[in-house]
Amino acid sequence: MRYRAYLPLLLLLTLTFPAWPQRQTAQPPRVDGSPVDEDETRGRFTRDMEKKAAKERVAALRNDTDKLLKLSVELKANVDKSDENVLSVDVIKRAEEIEKLAKSVKDKMRGPN
Repeated sequence: MRYRAYLPLLLLLTLTFPAWPQRQTAQPPRVDGSPVDEDETRGRFTRDMEKKAAKERVAALRNDTDKLLKLSVELKANVDKSDENVLSVDVIKRAEEIEKLAKSVKDKMRGPN
């Protein structure tokens, strides 16, 4: 007889317990009412990161090409000052620096492959 008093409580717990975990795992809806997709969110994040990296790469290219132009102008001025029989060490160093920077610009233009 004592167990009959607990029967409605036991029945209530049995019926509500299986539905409880389902309510906790549901995704919150988006503004338009459709559920949030984890892969879509990850894809959007990846695209945003790629865009940011591309912008940074373009900014670095602009900076490097500005340096390249400046070094080229300086090299031209130094070559114009030098004699036909004498090239200064500064001219050679500047040419090597231009070569390295030009290779760096070329690699950046190719992208992250």
